[in-house]
Amino acid sequence: MTRRRWIADEVSGSRAALTGQNALHLARVLRARVGQQFDIAHDHAIRIGTVMTIDEDRVELELGAEVPIASADVSEITLLLAVFKFDRFEWAIEKATELGVTRILPVISRRTDAHLASAAAKRLERWRKIAHEASQQSRRTAEPEIADAVKLKAALAEIPESNTRIVLSETEKSITLAQVVSQDVPITLAIGPEGGWTDDELKLFAESGWTSASLGSTILRAETAAIASIAIVRAVT
Repeated sequence: MTRRRWIADEVSGSRAALTGQNALHLARVLRARVGQQFDIAHDHAIRIGTVMTIDEDRVELELGAEVPIASADVSEITLLLAVFKFDRFEWAIEKATELGVTRILPVISRRTDAHLASAAAKRLERWRKIAHEASQQSRRTAEPEIADAVKLKAALAEIPESNTRIVLSETEKSITLAQVVSQDVPITLAIGPEGGWTDDELKLFAESGWTSASLGSTILRAETAAIASIAIVRAVT
């Protein structure tokens, strides 16, 4: 039987701890027992963890043998995602995490509603919790980084020029995403808000050396575009 996997909240030497909701779920829902074993992920490695103590706010485990991990020869993906309605934005975070993105950088764009922009900082911990839970569900060895929300110009400055940098644009007619994805190179995808990127934002991308690409002739919602673009990159690389 496949052992359930958890991402450790704390690790010290040969001991790991699950705290907060993880501990509560283990204690109340799964009714974990002392001596029971789980896979514990930490620092991109997996080790067998044996439950030593159980409380509703803390479960401690003794770490044992390392579990072999199948190598994943896929490119690192950073998702530069313009902030849009929070329920759909959070769905995009969850699914992007399941698809294996390395980093999500929320962006305050010209068309991001003002109340969403002002509230973004308060949602950061919630977004990280969503990514953490989705990482455990999808059996990742580590959760993606969820960065602070910043304006577009600041976001572009954070992306190395060595990355393959692609902005998805409804105005692009001739170049598709699959045509410009590079293998074995970190990839950054930029997904705009409802209504898309403005002309001056697309100009800023072009001046910063980004490549514009299309997801096809249909107009996709922002969260759909995010998931479709990651899936295409995964298929190509």
